[in-house]
Amino acid sequence: MATINCKGNLVDLSVPKVMGILNVTPDSFYDGGKLTSDSLILNQVEKMLSDGATFIDIGGQSSRPNAQFLTAKEELHRVLPIVELILKHFPDAFLSIDTFHSEVADVCISLGAAMINDISAGTLDEKMFEVIAKHQVPYIMMHMRGTPQTMQQLTNYEDIVKDILFYFSQKIVKARSFGINDLIIDPGFGFAKTVEQNFELLSKLELFQITDLPVLVGVSRKSMIYKTLNCSPLEALNGTTVLNTIALTKGASILRVHDVKEAVECVTLFNSVSEL
Repeated sequence: MATINCKGNLVDLSVPKVMGILNVTPDSFYDGGKLTSDSLILNQVEKMLSDGATFIDIGGQSSRPNAQFLTAKEELHRVLPIVELILKHFPDAFLSIDTFHSEVADVCISLGAAMINDISAGTLDEKMFEVIAKHQVPYIMMHMRGTPQTMQQLTNYEDIVKDILFYFSQKIVKARSFGINDLIIDPGFGFAKTVEQNFELLSKLELFQITDLPVLVGVSRKSMIYKTLNCSPLEALNGTTVLNTIALTKGASILRVHDVKEAVECVTLFNSVSEL
């Protein structure tokens, strides 16, 4: 499935695309608390779109380890004004909503959001599948065990790739049973995985092609980079670029990043090689 339907537009994922991260959280690990006004938000969205982002992923709550969950009502209070603001100024933008609350997804799609990015793949809110099916928007299903509060203790796998593929096989069957068409899978780098397991996952990423679904990779400035390089998230852009390039060679369809320009350059150079 190389194309997904975003607001009536077919987006071809056979050519990799970039998703820009817009965190409107006070506590995200890298950029929390930076976007404190309408003008800062709009400037950031404009920059990401002009740098070549196909999607803008809006996150209303942090999913870093030990992050505290917001209720759907609290998350809506944080995210709704942002969605309205962006679509007022950029009506054609493809907004992805990073949420596991079906109520948040429902309201944001009704306002004009184009897709949902769910770290729990429907595990934390069973009604999510109904909402996605009702609106027929693309649905990104990520692999995670437990919650951000418990996931660091849940890193025991018999065979990490096989276990995650089994997880996705179950989620895909469930999504299809609801009549959901456009699915994207995210192996969930950093979620219930050690640094070593993240690298094993990346080294075997091509095995996820067996699902015949687009694969999203989100390694941007994560601990697998800055812990390995003994640096901070602030200094992890070069490492991010290296791992994004490896992900592209192993079949990634979407790169979810903080730094859009550099990721788009990765895709451009990768395409120049792969077209030969």
